[in-house]
Amino acid sequence: MHDSTLSLVGHEHDFDGSDVENEKKTLRVIILTIITMFVEIVAGVLTGSMALLADGWHMGTHAFALGITFFAYVMARRLSGSSKFGFGTGKFGILSGYTSALFLGGTALYMLVESVGRFIHPVHIAFDKAILVAVIGLAVNMLSIRMLHGRGDDRHGHDHDHDHHHDHSHHSHDHNLRAAYLHVIADALTSVLAIVALVSGKFLGWSFLDPAMGIVGGFLIARWAWGLLRSSALVLLDGNEDKEIQGTITSAIESDGDSIVGDLHVWPLNSNALAAAITVISKEQRGPAEYCSRLSHIAKLKHTTIETHVCTDRLCSCVQR
Repeated sequence: MHDSTLSLVGHEHDFDGSDVENEKKTLRVIILTIITMFVEIVAGVLTGSMALLADGWHMGTHAFALGITFFAYVMARRLSGSSKFGFGTGKFGILSGYTSALFLGGTALYMLVESVGRFIHPVHIAFDKAILVAVIGLAVNMLSIRMLHGRGDDRHGHDHDHDHHHDHSHHSHDHNLRAAYLHVIADALTSVLAIVALVSGKFLGWSFLDPAMGIVGGFLIARWAWGLLRSSALVLLDGNEDKEIQGTITSAIESDGDSIVGDLHVWPLNSNALAAAITVISKEQRGPAEYCSRLSHIAKLKHTTIETHVCTDRLCSCVQR
C-alpha cells in the first residue's frame, strides 16, 4: 500500500509560437518574391517568352508557400495569451511546417512526373531564354537565403531532429522558418541543376541532362520534404524520440537514492520547449519543489507536473534500496 499525496508544480501556460524577427525575415522574402514574379510576368508578356512567363507564375506559387509561414507567425502573435489554447500558440509554426512539407512533397512529385515525361516526349528548349530565367531565379533565391539566414536554423535542408547537447539547451529549431528555408533551398537547387543541364545542352548537345537533373532534384526535394514532414508530425502528435532527456530526468529525480520514477511522460509544447508529467515514489516525504529543483538544469523542460507518493510497503523497490 502507498500513502500518496498529489502535488502539482505549475509554470506559465502560454508557450508563444511567434517570433517577430523571423516573421520580418519571411515578409521581406515574400516581398522580394512578389516583385520578381511581376517583373518576370511583365517581361514574359512584352517579349513573348514563355520561359519568363512560366517562371513568373512559378514565383507566385513560391510566394504562396512562404505566405503560409508568414501567416503562422502572425496568428501565433495575435492569439498569444488566448485562453483557447491550453499551452499557447507554440504549435502554429509546427502546423505551418507540416503544411509546407506537403506542398514541398507535391513539388517534388510534379518534378519527377514532368521529368519522366520529358524523357518519353522530348520538347524543344530555347536555351538562351531558359538560361536567363534560371540565372535570375538563382540570384533571387540566393538573396532570399541570405535574408532568411539566422540563428539556429537548419541551413542545409538536413534533418536534425535531436539535440545532442547534454543540457538540452542549445541548437533550437523553428519548424516554421525551416519550412520557408527549405522552399527557398529547393528552388535554388532547381535553378542550379537547370543551369548545369541547359549549359550542357546548349554547348555539348546533352539535352537529356535537362530531365535527368529534374529527376535528381525531385528526389532530393522529396527527401527534404519527408524529413520536415516527419519531424513536424512528431511534434503535432506529442511524440518525443529523445531518450537522452528522459534518462536525464529519471537520473535527476532518483539522485537521492531512495526515490524512483514510477511514471514519466515527456512531450513537446513547440519546437523548443518540453513538458513533463512525472510520478515519483519514495520512502521519504519530499515536496514537489525539491524534485523540480533537480530538473532546473534542463533548459528545454518548461512545464512540469509532479505527483508524489510515499511508500511504506517493505516489499516495494524504493524501500529496499
